Amino acid sequence: MVTGVKEFRCDLHIHTCLSPCADLDMYPSALVERSVAEGLDVIGICDHNASENVRYVIEASRGKPLHVFPGMEISSREEAHVIALFENIDDLLRVQEVVYSALSGSNREEIFGCQAIVNASDEVEGFNDRLLIGSIDLSLQEIVETIHALKGIAIASHIDRESFSVLSQLGFIPPDIRFDALEISRRTGLKEARKRYPDLNGYPFIESSDAHFIRDIGEGSSRIFMKKPSLSEMKMALEGREGRYVKE
Repeated sequence: MVTGVKEFRCDLHIHTCLSPCADLDMYPSALVERSVAEGLDVIGICDHNASENVRYVIEASRGKPLHVFPGMEISSREEAHVIALFENIDDLLRVQEVVYSALSGSNREEIFGCQAIVNASDEVEGFNDRLLIGSIDLSLQEIVETIHALKGIAIASHIDRESFSVLSQLGFIPPDIRFDALEISRRTGLKEARKRYPDLNGYPFIESSDAHFIRDIGEGSSRIFMKKPSLSEMKMALEGREGRYVKE
């Protein structure tokens, strides 16, 4: 093993109460406490088409043994979900501008759910009135290219699910869309996924919880070997370079 490389337990797909389909108990301080209690080292905060709660999760994590990657789960024109992870909040806010410019419609809380913006002190700052559960008017390829242009990592969400995944929507993964990794749901697991999708062996797989409820945080996770929790180290691990790797 390369000197300095160590294991980080990572759950890179967690929602907050900003996502309309997430439980209101998923406010920043609560999910940070749960992540630490579950022994996670790294988490990714990926609300549907929105980012307002990410800075508060980062704030709530200060002083805790937990690294938070700013992220978002973006729904494409094809209704396929893509995880976007960034090194810092500024890059995430840039992709947020792109997403909001391509997102139409208003939320109906009685139908889709509450979209609460909650700070690190558990105070409600407001509500997002956009239709976050909807799809944006950009293709999968356009979304992935935008993520990469903003120095992020693009991961195809839960490819083993029967809805809102690239495989469920397209039936295959277009070779010209450069995903950095493919996410597998905890119900399938990495070993079973390798058997089920032999034609995708050229891609790195990760497993995440896609937690919408506190109890689900850490139920799916990946063991990623890096020198430190940074996006550059994560990219190296996904590519299996210089002693960094994802354990399967």
